[in-house]
Amino acid sequence: MTTPGAATPPRFKRSSPRKKLQPRKRHLAVDFAAGEAEAARASVAARATPLLSATPAVPAQSPGGIPLPREFFEVDALDLAPRLLGKLLRRDQVVLRITEVEAYRPNDSACHGRFGATARTAPMFGPGGHAYVYLCYGLHMMLNVVADKEGVGAAVLIRSCAPVSGLDIIQQRRGQQTEKPILLTGPGKVGQALGLSTDWSNHPLYTPGGLEVLDGPEPENVLVGPRVGIDYASSEHVTAPWRFAIAGTPWISAPKSTLRPR
Repeated sequence: MTTPGAATPPRFKRSSPRKKLQPRKRHLAVDFAAGEAEAARASVAARATPLLSATPAVPAQSPGGIPLPREFFEVDALDLAPRLLGKLLRRDQVVLRITEVEAYRPNDSACHGRFGATARTAPMFGPGGHAYVYLCYGLHMMLNVVADKEGVGAAVLIRSCAPVSGLDIIQQRRGQQTEKPILLTGPGKVGQALGLSTDWSNHPLYTPGGLEVLDGPEPENVLVGPRVGIDYASSEHVTAPWRFAIAGTPWISAPKSTLRPR
């Protein structure tokens, strides 16, 4: 307070403006495929958010991709499989880049549809672009993308992915505080990271919301090899090179020694 009639004390200007404190940004360190542009990696990292954030880690239109049309999936599983490499899987705040897949076709002795449609396999005989999720060994949720036309009975198994955003949620669901490929290299790990159950089976992957497959960068080089864990199948199908993976990325499941350049 000042006394009436007293001289007002002079005010002094600051020699320099007050500096504004900039909030620290939290970046997601992700090991992407070799040869990806540095700017693309930075763009992806900037979208990472903490687990409890109210803001989605990825906006309605994901980095570099939009939902793929239904027609994209209505092709032979052997054609769809390599085309899915580099595409994005999104569920809520979690976005994964598909790095490894396997094709399963009609008349394939390793395919679930070889005995025809059952209560379990019915989604595989639905329209292309739908999800087929089944429980393996009573433990692992395995995500497949249904291929071809309705009634064919074909699908592509998502074997491995690389994280794009939502790392905190992925780690929590997986029960592993790591950023190494062990986090997502294996189909059961992918299903767990996305928080899937068999309730997602028959879900359309080309519609916004829920679980989606989005467009993404096509890989420069692809590896091929025989599928994994199908010793019960005929020798013709055991050796068929229907496993596909992005070359140069560590986000591939074992065994890697059976993969060769396409």
